[in-house]
Amino acid sequence: MKSILVPVGSSQNAVSHLQYAVDFAEAFGAKVYVIQIYNIYTKSGTMIKVDEILERESLDFLNNHVSKIDTKNVEIIVKTFKGKLVETLDLVSKTLDIDLILLEPRTNSIKDEVYLGKTSGKIVKQTNIPALIVPEGYVYKPINSILLALKSAVINKKDALKPLISLKRHFNATLNLLLIKTPFHSVEDFVVGEDLKVELTSIKESQNGTTYQGVLEHYNAFNPDMLCVVRRKRGFFTKMWEKNSILKKDFYISSFPVLVLSGLK
Repeated sequence: MKSILVPVGSSQNAVSHLQYAVDFAEAFGAKVYVIQIYNIYTKSGTMIKVDEILERESLDFLNNHVSKIDTKNVEIIVKTFKGKLVETLDLVSKTLDIDLILLEPRTNSIKDEVYLGKTSGKIVKQTNIPALIVPEGYVYKPINSILLALKSAVINKKDALKPLISLKRHFNATLNLLLIKTPFHSVEDFVVGEDLKVELTSIKESQNGTTYQGVLEHYNAFNPDMLCVVRRKRGFFTKMWEKNSILKKDFYISSFPVLVLSGLK
C-alpha cells in the first residue's frame, strides 16, 4: 500500500475524511494524492480563460482543506484534473499507480437519508479501482477484524485480493469468509483456493437470495471492523445497482468502513 487517492468534494465531512486518509496512510508509510476533478462546457468564442480560473480555484480549495488537518509525516500531493469523472479517475489511477481510493459516502449530497451519494456511488460502481468507503466522521483506528462476503470463491484475476491481504497482514487482523449460496450457485463457487485459505480465520456458509442479504443476516455474529465485498455488475449492491445513489434504509451497515474490490474473475 504505497499510493492512496482521495477525491475531495464539497461535503461538510471533507476535512474529517481527509484526516482519516492521512492517518490511514501514515500507518502504511504511503503517500496521499488529494485531487479534485472538474469538467466544463463553454461556448465557442468565449474570451475568459475558464480553465485557468477553475484550476486555480480548485487548487486553492484543496490546499485550504489540507491546511486544516494534521499532515503528520505523510507526503501529500495536491492535484486537479479536467475531464469526466469516471474516465479521469481511471486514467489518474493508472498513471499514479494508485493502490486504493478512499471515498466519502456522500461527497456532495446533504440528505441525511443518503448512504452513497451520486458521485461516490458512480465511483464505486463504474470504476475498477479498489475503494474504501469510510463512514462520515469516522476516526482512524487499527483494523482487528475483517468480514469478506462472497457468493463465489473463484479467483481468476491476478492480484484481485491484494488490497485486502495487505490490510489483513499489516494489522494482523482476523479474516472471516462468509460464502453465500445464491439461487444460481455452482459447486465450483464454494471451492476456496489455497492462496485465500491460508489467510482465513474461519469460513461460514449461508444460503440467501443475494450476497447483501447474507451479510445482513450474519454480520452481527462476526462484529467486524471492516466489511469487504467484490465489485460486480450484478454483485453486492444488486438491488441498488440501477441508481448511483444508495439510501441508508437500503444499506444500514454504515458504521464501519467497506472495502470494495475489483472483480475476481
